[in-house]
Amino acid sequence: MTVPKGLLIDLDGTLYHGDRMIDGADRLIALLRRLGRPYLFVTNNSSATPEAVAARLEGMGIPAEPGEVCTSAQAAAAYIAESKPDARVFVIGEAGLLEAVRGAGLREVEEHADFVLQGIDRQFTYARAARAVSQILEGARFVITNPDLLLPSDHGLIPGAGSIGAMLRAASGAEPTVIGKPSAILMDFALKRLGRSASETLVVGDNLATDIAAGACAGCETVLVLTGLTNDANYETLRSAAGVTPDRTHRDLHALMAELSGAGG
Repeated sequence: MTVPKGLLIDLDGTLYHGDRMIDGADRLIALLRRLGRPYLFVTNNSSATPEAVAARLEGMGIPAEPGEVCTSAQAAAAYIAESKPDARVFVIGEAGLLEAVRGAGLREVEEHADFVLQGIDRQFTYARAARAVSQILEGARFVITNPDLLLPSDHGLIPGAGSIGAMLRAASGAEPTVIGKPSAILMDFALKRLGRSASETLVVGDNLATDIAAGACAGCETVLVLTGLTNDANYETLRSAAGVTPDRTHRDLHALMAELSGAGG
C-alpha cells in the first residue's frame, strides 16, 4: 500500500500575502486535516516563534497550531546543538531565534562564543556587528538562519537576514553555514519533524529559487503554485535563474487541492 505523501508548505506567497489569506488556503489545510495527510508550515522567518506564526495564520482564517510550524530558527538551533551540545552562542536575532536557542539547551554568550548565529534583527547595531566579526575571526563558526536579502513589510521591501549576513561575511571573510531555504538543512530538519522520507514528501511553494530549489536539493517532489512571486510572465526567467524545474506547477491552490483529492500526490 502506497503511503500518502506528507507536505512541507511555504507561507508567504503560498498561503498569504502580507495579512491577506490567498484564496483557498483555509480550504487546503482543512482538506489535509480531513484526509489525514501530515504537513508542516515551513518558513525562513527566524523572528517569530511558532506560537506567533500560528496565531497570525489563525487570524487570517487559516487553521494552524504551533506544532505545525517549522522555522529556520528551530532548525538552526538544532543544527548547532547536534554539532556541539551546550555550545556557547552569540546571537543576532529576535524573539523566535532567541527562544529556539534556549529551547535547544544552548548557552547565550556575549564573548568567547563557539558559534555566531545570525538571523533578522531590526535593532541591529554597528556594535553588535563588530562583536560578531571579532568572534568569527577568533574561530567561532558562522551560521545564518536564511540568506534572504529582502523581506516584505508594510512599507515595502526592507533588508532581510541575508543583508546582515552579507555584511558579516564581507568583514570576517568567513563563509557562513546557511540553514534556511534553499539549503537542504531546513528541509531535512522538517522531514524529521514530519516523520516522512524525502521520497514520501511534497514541497509546495511559490518561489523557484528558495522553496523549489530547497525541495529538489533535499530529494523531495516539488509543486510550484503561481500564487506569489512566480507567475506565467516571469516563470521562464526565474526558472533559468534558479536552475531548477518543479515537478508540477499549479495556477492556484484550488488546482493543488484537486490533485491532492485525486489519486496523485
